[in-house]
Amino acid sequence: MADHVHFPYRSQSHLPLLHVVSESGSWEKQGLEVDYKYKISATDAHLEVPTEEVEFVGGNHVSTYAHRARGDTWVYLGQTLNATNGRLVVRPESGIRGVPDLRNKKIGTRGMHPGLNDWLYLKQRGLDVDRDDIEMIAQVVTSGSSIDPDAGAQVDDGPIWHWVRDGKVDAAFITPPGCVFAERAGLKVIDVDPLPMIWFTTISTSSTFIKKHPDIVERFLKGIIEGVHYFKTHPDEATKIIQELYDNEGALDDEAAAFLYNDINRLLEPKLYPTMQAISNVYEEAIRQDKDATKVNPMALWDLHHIRQIDDSGFVDDLYGPSND
Repeated sequence: MADHVHFPYRSQSHLPLLHVVSESGSWEKQGLEVDYKYKISATDAHLEVPTEEVEFVGGNHVSTYAHRARGDTWVYLGQTLNATNGRLVVRPESGIRGVPDLRNKKIGTRGMHPGLNDWLYLKQRGLDVDRDDIEMIAQVVTSGSSIDPDAGAQVDDGPIWHWVRDGKVDAAFITPPGCVFAERAGLKVIDVDPLPMIWFTTISTSSTFIKKHPDIVERFLKGIIEGVHYFKTHPDEATKIIQELYDNEGALDDEAAAFLYNDINRLLEPKLYPTMQAISNVYEEAIRQDKDATKVNPMALWDLHHIRQIDDSGFVDDLYGPSND
């Protein structure tokens, strides 16, 4: 009999990967029945993970450091993507050719963490909202995401690229498949360097659950690792799963589904290790959101010995074969 566990997502953008992991049968092979097809708010995640009402969550990414300073038991076990994959979207007549041209422009952002990513990305490139180099206008998503009420937010649940199209903002950083739809609508899509970041599907749980159920933790992680392997080594099947099951941003035709697949695949971490630069960047965002985060070492929330043990056992190398580095 399979063990039933909950793994709600914090953003629907996680679903292309999660659908493939589930449909590949990777969790089923580990004797797990995983309920992943529902969203959880940041607040509910902080309430339900420590009480073990929810066993795993695909986030949170920023708020957890300050919560740990106040006694929270949140733990990160592994990371699927270590860099963002956004594109800069502008109107074709804007004259904007890249990030340096955003000075004195209005930037549209969506959600708390994406907005912080945009803030940090621009700050690291010399455009600081605190110096009024740029203006950031946040879009409040009506489905439950929280955002700083002082950030000049407007209530709007439509795609953020619509704001660019309609002239509400000059530019926005948009992830696939939204950037595909934006380009088809006549907007200019500019490739930009990725930002090292802890985002997307991060495997999170509580320290108490780990102590009580180490076997489930190991099997859950192995299921994700094997699902990532399936994603990488079965591109046609994975793309078909994405096209059939992921329509949260609009129906995907063959081109859009393939673009989304390839964009996730190029960033997927086979062994679920986070990078230090990704952790450093998300920690900087955590401090900006809540100064209590400074009371916590950024590594205090990361328990990597589970994926280390899986790696040392040869499980991942056996999946990919001797040529895998």
